[in-house]
Amino acid sequence: MDFLTILLSLFTDYGYLAVFTVLLICGFGIPIPEDISLVAGGVIAGLGYADVHWMVVVGMLGVLIGDATMFTIGRLFGEKVLAWRFVAKLLTPARYCAVQDKFARYGNRLMFVARFLPGLRSAIFLTAGMTRRVPYWRFLLLDGLAALISVPAWVYLGYFGAYNREWLLMWVGRGQTGLLVLLGIAVVFLLFAHYRHRRAARCSGHHH
Repeated sequence: MDFLTILLSLFTDYGYLAVFTVLLICGFGIPIPEDISLVAGGVIAGLGYADVHWMVVVGMLGVLIGDATMFTIGRLFGEKVLAWRFVAKLLTPARYCAVQDKFARYGNRLMFVARFLPGLRSAIFLTAGMTRRVPYWRFLLLDGLAALISVPAWVYLGYFGAYNREWLLMWVGRGQTGLLVLLGIAVVFLLFAHYRHRRAARCSGHHH
């Protein structure tokens, strides 16, 4: 888990700027785990070096700008990018096939799913831009919605686990599955609460 230790010392020294920069680099397909970076941002907030809510904002910006950059590169340069050295490493023929397969399966919803596919994320956004089959607004909307789930989840996990490293590493180790299940339950609960609240308001409105 050395990655977390390295990122913690970097983030402690350079704060939000370091978090933003690392997340931006993650977006370019450099093999730095995005979830660990967000958790590390949460941990330094939990230790008092940053504000946790601002950390979520910085995390969102870093993640979305990184994703949008890949999408835009694909859109502007099309298949030409396949000849670029850094793209050739990122988008190997095998990965390109895998991305096409995922597109066939999920269609445009892949923009949402991509957030939870660490190894393929950058390749998916690049390909989506290249194929031009996803409008810009839909890409931003779906990627933004996915980031609204994953970014706060990882940052707050780091924040609450700042002083309990074993608990934190256990959850990070369980990866996104456990977190997504919890989030799914939370979303369903919130929607249900919202629906009941609206229904109660409507009933009281009728009585008046």
